[in-house]
Amino acid sequence: MSKRSVTEANNDLWLLFGDVYHQLVLVRQRELTQYNIPVRQLHALRTLQALGSGATISDLSKIMGRKPNVISRQVVRMENDGLIKRIKNKPKSNQLSLELTQKGLDILKISTKSKENTIDSVFAFLSVEDRQKIESIFNTVLIRLREYIPEQL
Repeated sequence: MSKRSVTEANNDLWLLFGDVYHQLVLVRQRELTQYNIPVRQLHALRTLQALGSGATISDLSKIMGRKPNVISRQVVRMENDGLIKRIKNKPKSNQLSLELTQKGLDILKISTKSKENTIDSVFAFLSVEDRQKIESIFNTVLIRLREYIPEQL
């Protein structure tokens, strides 16, 4: 039996990451349909919550790895849905900060505490140590990947 090369092993790992991600999104999206919110919007809401007040479209763009114009369109939809509001930073400034509305906060709360929260049941078998290891590995991979992403998306 021949050994796989490092490149083959890395490509298999990349495929595994993709498979896990896509399956998680499919399961989570099915769950979120009852709240009428796409996974990407929930991701943006959670990111805004983590960033706190003063977050901008540029901040979201960098963290979510998407172009600012794509995030800008998403922000408009989320604002129209009453999930966030845009606030002008200074009277003569073009920069806007984003803030979660009560509806956005409620969606976050409901989506994480729902009885159907598949994320909890999928990861329930992991120990605290396993979760910490996985989080550390994924964060390390993300840091490395960001070296390959142009500063300006």
